[in-house]
Amino acid sequence: MDVLSDVLAALRTGRPFAVRLNVTAPFGLRRRSPNGFGVQIMVRGNALVTTADGKVIEVGEGDVLVVPRGSAHTVVSDTLEPREVTECEGEAPAGLIIRSPEDPAATHVFVCLAYEMAPGRTHPLLAAMPDFTRIPNDPAARPELAGAIAMLENELRSERGGGDTLVPALLDAVLMYLLRAMLEGDTRHCGFDGWAAALADRPIGAALQAIHAEPSRQWTVSSLGEVAGLSRSAFSRRFTELVGQPPLGYLTFWRLTLAARLLADTDAPLSAVARQVGYASEFAFAAAFKRDFGQPPGRFRKQAPVCEPAVPAFQREPVPA
Repeated sequence: MDVLSDVLAALRTGRPFAVRLNVTAPFGLRRRSPNGFGVQIMVRGNALVTTADGKVIEVGEGDVLVVPRGSAHTVVSDTLEPREVTECEGEAPAGLIIRSPEDPAATHVFVCLAYEMAPGRTHPLLAAMPDFTRIPNDPAARPELAGAIAMLENELRSERGGGDTLVPALLDAVLMYLLRAMLEGDTRHCGFDGWAAALADRPIGAALQAIHAEPSRQWTVSSLGEVAGLSRSAFSRRFTELVGQPPLGYLTFWRLTLAARLLADTDAPLSAVARQVGYASEFAFAAAFKRDFGQPPGRFRKQAPVCEPAVPAFQREPVPA
């Protein structure tokens, strides 16, 4: 598995949420989803997004808004405030798919996606992303993304056999095409730095690929430097500058992230988990895990949340004058 796919597979929990909304202006939606990686696609119409700090983002037909940390924002149909705002707040409702047929009378159509991310385990990639990124509608420049969005939107407005399998797969495709668009473009324009720049850097990207390919290998700064084609000191300095932490610090972070996923998803003995993520003994693994997670691995496994489909809380309240 490549590095980008590996990161998202390890950090994401449960099944994704997807909803297709037909709405008629004037409308207002106030959204916030802690621990949620959100994506909003404007299928029809234009809207204004206002962030918590007052920044206004114009989202046109076909545009995509990426909200990697579920930051609070309000979506309205125009500059006039609607009489009421629908609150959409809470944890990302993993596993819930809400379809809606085509409504020619609707002035606006949204497709909203959300992925629940492991709380308190933010990867440097996600930490480097801006709170909001608008991906302009440009099918000529991004035909794969446009195609995946069209197929997803089609599945969400129909009730056909196999849809419950197709929708999560298409959500994953849309997410990966979006990340490609953000990472392969002008990263300075998108607000990316840190780990995203490290992934694009040939020597440091090679070292990251090696860590993710063989997390259990007994890597040293020197051996990773050899993979990168740099001297030990030059590699350590460059890795730390781009990734934001030293090479062995990132290796430990990634090993324990994988261990947490194994503890939550499997009944493998602690000794087997320890070996799989590169620890020579269960004792050394337990000590490192407790330092990082604040509790021993056995207790973490007992308390690991089960990802059940959730229903978001919706309530209406007047918009303050």
